[in-house]
Amino acid sequence: MQSDNDANQAVRQSEEQATAKRAGLLGLQYVDSRGWSQQVELIKDMLSVQDMSALHAVPVEVGGGRLVLAITITTAQTVMRQLRERFKDLNLSFILMSDSGFRELMLRHDPPKEIKYDDISIKSEGASDSLDDVSRTLETVRSDDILNYLIAQADKLGASDIHLENEKDYVRLRLRIDGTLHGVARLGKDKYRQLSSSIAVKSNTSVAAPEPQTGHMVYEFAATKDSRPKTLNMRIETAPAANGQDAVIRLFSLDRELMKLDNLGLTPAHREQIEQIIQHPHGLLLVVGPTGSGKTTTLYSILDQLNVPTRKIVTLEDPVEYSFEGVTQIPVKTTEGDKSFADKLRAVLRLDPDVIMIGEIRDIDTAKTALQAALTGHLVLSTFHGANAAAAMARMLDVIGDNPLFLNAIRMVIGQRLVRRLDEATRQAYHPDEQLLAAINRILDSLPEGVERPSLDNLELFKPGTSDSNPFGYSGRLMVAEQLLLTSSIQSIIQTGGTRVSVRDIEAAAHQEGMITMLQDGAFKALSGVTTLEEVFRTVDV
Repeated sequence: MQSDNDANQAVRQSEEQATAKRAGLLGLQYVDSRGWSQQVELIKDMLSVQDMSALHAVPVEVGGGRLVLAITITTAQTVMRQLRERFKDLNLSFILMSDSGFRELMLRHDPPKEIKYDDISIKSEGASDSLDDVSRTLETVRSDDILNYLIAQADKLGASDIHLENEKDYVRLRLRIDGTLHGVARLGKDKYRQLSSSIAVKSNTSVAAPEPQTGHMVYEFAATKDSRPKTLNMRIETAPAANGQDAVIRLFSLDRELMKLDNLGLTPAHREQIEQIIQHPHGLLLVVGPTGSGKTTTLYSILDQLNVPTRKIVTLEDPVEYSFEGVTQIPVKTTEGDKSFADKLRAVLRLDPDVIMIGEIRDIDTAKTALQAALTGHLVLSTFHGANAAAAMARMLDVIGDNPLFLNAIRMVIGQRLVRRLDEATRQAYHPDEQLLAAINRILDSLPEGVERPSLDNLELFKPGTSDSNPFGYSGRLMVAEQLLLTSSIQSIIQTGGTRVSVRDIEAAAHQEGMITMLQDGAFKALSGVTTLEEVFRTVDV
């Protein structure tokens, strides 16, 4: 019976053989580090130990104008280009070693330290109570450990984004939680350079790019006794700023249970309208709103509703943010040469789909191709730029011009925002003053005919309370929305006005057809006690 040691040696031998084969394919010299990893000394004046760990590159020979770096099959091409630029005055060459050999070498020269990480504590708006302690701790640990810690803490606190922002003398780390940013740490410039290198390697971006970049990472959470295993899909956005390259890491939890129409906070009327639209076999449904307004979550929740064995669903996304079983998801890499979604959309139509989701309509060609697909028996879902439903519809009219066929393809435009949801356990009741009552009356006075107006007699509203476990009084977010249905009356008004029809004309027509605005929907939710009027006024244009 083979011993554990023999089995480990066999696995290592297989890895070395695979590495040697890979070296041949790449045209690189292969080195079996088992022969020298205990003797070779790290040349730390060429690359620091932290840089070696982040870049997966080890200097093994230097002299006579020559530098040899040992790399692994996980060393990114962007890193190799950065190293060539960094050592452009030397004759630089690369040799390939196994990942196991690299880990052995790094552990021998940089053994892991026992680090105690305190949880980030946020108890006041805009800042973390533990900022100084967390900052001191992060200055002492490796870049990979900082990244893992930030991701784990962001997930624990329910953050949607991690912001890394260069100031003149330091880098500010902030988390966006329920739509609000909170400072959690400050990093020195040298430590941030290591962290940004680690992010670049994992997301296939460059720390020296002169233009904004988009990358992608995946983080796996192991199962615990209190939780199931979970995957975080992260989109990394970088941009060169005045004091250095800033980055934002957007976190998307791959939890299918969150992608349900029931979890969006839709009113019964809005839910019924969406159900009616998606029951039809063709047409275009648009979701509009700014970045971070939950558009992708809305589209995926609709896809979840449509995802049955009798339908073929295909998506085009830049990037694919959530993984859906039973759905064909096609990435569109606009940063790597794909000029628009249009060409891939035409190819997708040959796959005979019933439902198509397009991550975003960004140009005229994609818009017209999507409309043609909606006219030829496909249900098309997408996002589009626009401050609200009427404004997005007006922009779409600029795209399609005087084309009644294209107009007939559009079924619904959903405008939406996200507001913070009150924590029912700590919310506090109060009676509004005369000024606030007057503002509520102005909102309700413009309700469409037929919509029941709630009574404001002895009105009781709610504001956030506080507790040790929830110092802000909010827990999660919910959607406020307006849904513009392209009824025959609205189509007639648009066709009569043509491209001259204004946003106000479209809003007035939608109002006549019973559309409740985002502001009115938000007011109803505040009156029902699930959010505050202050949240609605902060988020929705008044």
